[in-house]
Amino acid sequence: MNNALSLDHFNHVWRPGPPGSPTLLMLHGTGGNEESLVEVGQTLAPGAGVLSPRGQVLENGSPRFFRRFAEGLLDLDDLRARVHELADWLAIAASQYEFSPESLVAVGYSNGANVASSLLILRPESICAFAAWRPMAPLEVPPGTDLQGKSALLISGEIDPICSPTDGATLRDRLVAQGADAQFLQLEGVGHALSRADVRLTSDWLLSLA
Repeated sequence: MNNALSLDHFNHVWRPGPPGSPTLLMLHGTGGNEESLVEVGQTLAPGAGVLSPRGQVLENGSPRFFRRFAEGLLDLDDLRARVHELADWLAIAASQYEFSPESLVAVGYSNGANVASSLLILRPESICAFAAWRPMAPLEVPPGTDLQGKSALLISGEIDPICSPTDGATLRDRLVAQGADAQFLQLEGVGHALSRADVRLTSDWLLSLA
């Protein structure tokens, strides 16, 4: 863990749930902030805690969680470094806000979806599951990674011009190969934007984890 980090390292919103309730880690897309997905999180799982940090990279003034060289061309070294930083910060947040990583579910959209999947791949101890809306498949899973007991929901849009549904299927296969329970869904007629179907399907999936 990076001992130099503190709770205020990330601008964030914290909405506590009742003791013993799950906690959702909401990870926004490019141009979002710590407020963007708080209400969505509360809709997904009423009564759950919600933790929503703001990405620290600025791209033309728009917050992101890690750098990219161009649309669809990600800086994987920066992704890895910032995912480890976020995982270290989550350990601090878990201690301060008194939630367990064993009940922490990451929910990410677009840029945040790639962070959610990378958290499970690089730091599987930091979350128990993740849902990814419009994911890419930026990282291979390191050999020997044990994802038994972990769950994932990947939702792609059929006509998404940014994130191909093939990426979602590829990511699903990589996770399953390491023991995760990973589901992939493709929404017909849906592009990159978040839809009501994403929220409904994710809410149902979260109920299935309980």
